[in-house]
Amino acid sequence: MPVIRVNGVGLYYELAGDGEPLVLVHGSWSDHGTWAAVLPALAERYRVLVYDRRGHSRSERPAGQGTRTEDEQDLAALTEALDLAPTHVAGSSFGGSTALGLVARRPELFRSIAVHEPPLMGIVGEDPELEPLVRAMGERLESVFAHLRAGEDLAGARQFVEEVAFGPGVWDQLPEELRETVLTNAPTFLDEQADPGWPFVDLAGLSGYPGPALLTTGTESPPWFAAIISRLAEALPRAEVRTLEGAGHVPHVSHPEEFVRTLTGFLDAA
Repeated sequence: MPVIRVNGVGLYYELAGDGEPLVLVHGSWSDHGTWAAVLPALAERYRVLVYDRRGHSRSERPAGQGTRTEDEQDLAALTEALDLAPTHVAGSSFGGSTALGLVARRPELFRSIAVHEPPLMGIVGEDPELEPLVRAMGERLESVFAHLRAGEDLAGARQFVEEVAFGPGVWDQLPEELRETVLTNAPTFLDEQADPGWPFVDLAGLSGYPGPALLTTGTESPPWFAAIISRLAEALPRAEVRTLEGAGHVPHVSHPEEFVRTLTGFLDAA
């Protein structure tokens, strides 16, 4: 298996295709496999890197409390070690937060950045219209955390999928392989959420990023994601906002053709 040691951790990765480099950064609970439906089309045009973030699936899971900053440093070290920088970077959910955190500190590593629904709830926490929704979501997440702390990974994963991310009944509809991936990475999700900095990003740092940025959200996603995207668009000087009709939190899985079309259209103009 291709594993590279960077920033003190062994990371599993795969490279496919030729052209300008493009790094895909997955969200919580998942791994590099979440990009399977879009990777072939993207690899026809780009040199695509997918990898398992630290603590996920085939990558090393270090002991002790982790931080998103470590994920950002991993992303930087990985792109440099594989001679991909500067690169296009596309991140989903927590992977989008990771990419934004890095671009705020190391803009020279990026040709462009594209993120879908980063869960940066801390940057909209003072919005009075969203406060009841954010509070309710926090309560559901606390219930998920309680299950995970008690070693009840299945109960916690099911609750997250059905009450936080997607909807009732979805867990049983997931392919068995995907359910196994989610359960494998449940401890890392708990670790991520224990980092007090996970819902925030340096907005001032983002304002200094001179490159093109694509910010997307889905019409079927919870409303706070649109508010987060709007706040990020205010910070990024060259932000372009797109709403994906009919999509939710994982358009690269649910709407792969539209995801590829949207991303490649942006990259062609970047």
